[in-house]
Parts: sequence; structure tokens; C-alpha cells
Amino acid sequence: MEPKPYPDRHADLVKRCQQGERRAQYELYQQYVKAMYNVCLRILNHEAEAEDVLQEAFMDAFNHINSFRGQSTFGAWLKQIVVNRAINHLRSRRLELVDMESNRFGEDDGPDFADTEPYDEAGTLLEVERVRRAMQQLPEGYRVVLSLYLFEGYDHEEIGNVLKISETTSRTQYLRGKKRLLELLT
Repeated sequence: MEPKPYPDRHADLVKRCQQGERRAQYELYQQYVKAMYNVCLRILNHEAEAEDVLQEAFMDAFNHINSFRGQSTFGAWLKQIVVNRAINHLRSRRLELVDMESNRFGEDDGPDFADTEPYDEAGTLLEVERVRRAMQQLPEGYRVVLSLYLFEGYDHEEIGNVLKISETTSRTQYLRGKKRLLELLT
């Protein structure tokens, strides 16, 4: 049984791109550029590199648009290209993850903070900026795993496959990164 195509609100734009229409490419680019830039920036932690990788990812997407079959949304397909491009760029920078064989750590036993205060938009924006700055200070391996897990919704098995590390290493990098992030925030 062949899987049903996933409904996509940009299906018409994608079809026009597949027919070689440049205007449709520009419109799709405009729809996704900000979100995909943020994905790149969270992974790479460098604005100029994020911009370069983003452009390469869009070029890949438009050069291979005919391979898009609609089994997911165009955004999900594009995001996979962006994440893969960003990870490959990190590899070219020699992503160094902490060696897990020499250290053994247990499960995260740190506190889980719940927000009991009423919603404060200005305060929330300040907190988001504080977390963003703290994320930038994390070692690359921690930052990448945290970003993929928390922001991009990957599970540890997927992270392991993308980064070519074990699932256990991904979990440990996540726990260490989360612990370090909490230390930076307190």
C-alpha cells in the first residue's frame, strides 16, 4: 500500500517550483527563510556560517525539488536538508563530542522548574535572550544535541544517526548540556 501524500499548504508553490518557476522559488524562500535560519543558527552558533549554510540548503532544495514527493510537508523536507547541511558543516569544523567511554554518569537528578508566575511578556523576552546567550556559551557538542532535541524535536536515536554517535552518547551529551545550561543560568 502506497503512503498517502501529506497535505501541504504550499503544495501549489512546490508544484510551480518543480515546473521551474523562479517566482515560486522566491515565494517559498520567503515563507521559510527565517525559520530555517534560526535552525542553522541554533546548530552552528555563528551568524555568517548560518547564512552560508542556509543558502546552500536552499540551493540543494531547489536543485532537487523534483525528488520531493509530498510524503511530508515541504517545510519538514526542507528542515531535514537544513539540519543535514548544518551538521555536515559542523563536521567540517571537526565537531568534538565529549568521550563517553572514560566517564559514566547517572540519570539527571536535577530539579525540574515549573513557571508559577503569571505570564509576563517583557520578562519572557529577557529570559529567552538569557537562555539564548547561555546556549551560545555551551561547548559545541552539548549545544548541538540540546538544539536538536529541544528545539528541532529529534529523539536521541535520530540525533545519534545524524551525528554518527551512539544513542547513549546523545543522551549523555543532552544531560550534561542541560546541567551545564542550568549552571550558566543560575
